[in-house]
Amino acid sequence: MSQTQGKQWEYMTLRPPRGETKKEADDPQKELNAYGEDGWELSETIEYTGGGTKYLVFKRPVAANTGTGEDVES
Repeated sequence: MSQTQGKQWEYMTLRPPRGETKKEADDPQKELNAYGEDGWELSETIEYTGGGTKYLVFKRPVAANTGTGEDVES
């Protein structure tokens, strides 16, 4: 992959928390708000072959001074 002039992105994934039955995801509102406060924006979802969301994919511009961001702990 070549680097082009323009915005560079970094990515992070979040696996939605599962309830006891592991069939339905619990509401990830707390985690989403924490990611948003740190500048992450939801980019896409990655789903299981049989349906259901496996990961939420977030992106944000790479910080010019460090080149990397900090991870968010939930």
